[in-house]
This record gives sequence, structure tokens and C-alpha cells, in this order.
Amino acid sequence: MFEIRCDKKGNWAEIADAVYVETAQREALSAELLFAGEAEIRRLNRETRAVDRVTDVLSYPTLDGIRGKTLKLRDFPFDAEEGTLMVGSVVICRAQARAQAEEYGHSEEREITYLLIHGLLHLLGYDHMTEEDKREMRALEKRVLARLGEEEV
Repeated sequence: MFEIRCDKKGNWAEIADAVYVETAQREALSAELLFAGEAEIRRLNRETRAVDRVTDVLSYPTLDGIRGKTLKLRDFPFDAEEGTLMVGSVVICRAQARAQAEEYGHSEEREITYLLIHGLLHLLGYDHMTEEDKREMRALEKRVLARLGEEEV
């Protein structure tokens, strides 16, 4: 189970559970999902990444060195909260998601699904800094989208 804490309605649990299965997780995980406007996400991007522009999604992982690992609650007792392992926060800019959905010719909901998948994978240690890492992360994104019955980007 991968619990998503969010005050906005959505199929967050279904999306997170697909990520959970495709990354071979076994313990109960949780993450926070927030939505930000363009000014807020630009500020966050500037303050945390030194990139002064609007972006679609930002991820703030709480754990390091976990890429490709099946997490065990006993390995991270300081992160155990209510029986789940908190892996971090994902912030999505709905306006940017809307613009990208229009550009790619699919729905805003579909774009937000992709951005949440992308953000959750970052929380689980995946990245796209090298071509090899990018291929691995993209393959995982495709598998999660397929599990959800979504076509790829």
C-alpha cells in the first residue's frame, strides 16, 4: 500500500499503488501530494534547485540511497509514522500540467497522473541525470502507465 496524503480529490491511491507494485515495494509507504500555483512552484524551484522558472513537478524525498530497493520499515525507524514509511513530498503545478496536456494532446487528469508517477519515482530514488538513469526511469513510468490502462506520453 502506498498512501497519498492530499486535500484534493483524485485517484491518487490507484496511481501510487501502481508505482508500489512496479517498484516491488512490500511495506506500507506514504507521501504527501501538494498542488501549487505558478508563482509558488517557481519560488520553490528557485529556492531548492536554483532554477528560476516555473516547472511542472518537484519532488522532495526524505530518504537517500534507496533507488531500486524494496524498502523495509525496520531500516528507517525514525521515518515510521502511523505504521507507514514517509518517503517525501511531491508538488505539482496544475497550470503547467494543463498547458502540457494541451501541448501533448491529452487530458489534464492524464498529465497529472504522469507527473505524480514521475514524482513518486523520484521519492523512491530514481532520477534522469544520465541517459541510463533516464531510460530506467522512463521504462518504469511506462510500466506504471500501462498498469493504469493509460497510454504513454
